[in-house]
Amino acid sequence: MSTIVFFHAHPDDEALSTAGTMTLLSESGDRVILVVATRGEEGEPVPGILKDGEPLEERRTEELIKSASILGVSRVEFLNYRDSGMIDSPTTSNPECFWQANIEEASLRLSNLLCEESVDLLVIYDPNGGYGHPDHIQVHRVGTHWADQTGIENIRWTTLNRDSIKKTIELAIETAPDEGLAGIGDDLEERRQRVEEESFGSAESEITHAVNVSDFIEKKRAAISAHRSQIDEDSFFLKIPNDQFVNIFGTEWFINPKESRKENETFKFNLFD
Repeated sequence: MSTIVFFHAHPDDEALSTAGTMTLLSESGDRVILVVATRGEEGEPVPGILKDGEPLEERRTEELIKSASILGVSRVEFLNYRDSGMIDSPTTSNPECFWQANIEEASLRLSNLLCEESVDLLVIYDPNGGYGHPDHIQVHRVGTHWADQTGIENIRWTTLNRDSIKKTIELAIETAPDEGLAGIGDDLEERRQRVEEESFGSAESEITHAVNVSDFIEKKRAAISAHRSQIDEDSFFLKIPNDQFVNIFGTEWFINPKESRKENETFKFNLFD
């Protein structure tokens, strides 16, 4: 049995980016540990979802625990930094937020949490955090520093396949009216524009690993649905048909920072390869 640490920034990041791989590993008998840097205080809740006086961070913590249970996670921990918000938000100046955290101090928190674990593999974001969110970038920095300090050699960066997502979204835009989903066209168009940005994800040529998680797609969708404070029942994630959901989310992409994939070389399918 191997021990794999997935280090994420906020509740729901685990569901959106690595839920299938986490399920694959847990159902294969591996020990999956989820560490989350913040409790997502700066998220935008779905209107009317919170009870009067209910703190968003409490709801998001509950949602994370539910999602982790669906995915077979063995242990869940928080670094308990404050959510930094988006890069242009004044909340990034809060001295308690993760973006302002000292890298060595945050790495020490991680070490203290995991001191009794024998970690075989660490999963963090790519250097740009997938799409430029400051907390995602900080996860990369802290995770990299922690791995260097503790001698963890096996690191994988979870990333987004910019080329694949662009093609899939273009197809979804074409077929949405035929599927009776004309209402999500604007959402898809907005997502396509984001994918066009070079700061979004990674080019396919940079990616080394493609993990097929289509066998676990129902659990991935259930984990996403668990985060109802952030994901409305009419959202793109929950409205698209299963076949399109599999096309978009049925493969999870990773980069081994110590290797590169040669032109025409196939992807690796096992994170340990």
